[in-house]
Amino acid sequence: MYVETRGETGLGAMSPAVRAALGKVERHRLLPPGQAKYAYRNHPLPIGAGQTISQPYIVALSADLLAPKPGDVVLEVGTGSGYQAAVLAEIVQQVHSIELIESLGRTAASRLAELGYRNVEVRIGDGYAGWPEKAPFDGIVVTAAAPQVPPALVAQLKPGARMVVPVGGAGDVQYLKLLVKRADGGYDEKRVLPVRFVPLVPGKN
Repeated sequence: MYVETRGETGLGAMSPAVRAALGKVERHRLLPPGQAKYAYRNHPLPIGAGQTISQPYIVALSADLLAPKPGDVVLEVGTGSGYQAAVLAEIVQQVHSIELIESLGRTAASRLAELGYRNVEVRIGDGYAGWPEKAPFDGIVVTAAAPQVPPALVAQLKPGARMVVPVGGAGDVQYLKLLVKRADGGYDEKRVLPVRFVPLVPGKN
């Protein structure tokens, strides 16, 4: 299964916590009705508004790279269908999730509530700006590709905390990156693997 090995990343097997979370989340209930029958295939699916839900492997990998712990408060940038938020919510104390497209954010919030995820809060807004009122975070996962790492998101990480973010501009090769914030406010980064995400679109003032 896709959760058992990460040979192409060189990082070994995923954590038991992430594997357990993948097993608990009802992915088919977080998809448009026409896509539900494909929910457990390991490839992206359309969710409307020109957006997609990432394949389960990438969602699991992103969660695992974050190294989430039960007491953590994390930020997700790009709610989409709510699937990544649900996986994280199975592990951490609180997930704050930002979605630019109001129709997607409202639908995801409703479905997450129906599934009983009381520890997920969804906000409609600009992901580039993060959620400063809830910061600092124990981890941040970004589910759309930015041309560069957004500085506001780095600023909202606790020292020693991690951010998982796909980086790459239009027409460029995108890479999923793992960032670890240093005590001096900077960060160390590692390329994990090439990916293809929808772009992270800035909000309008």
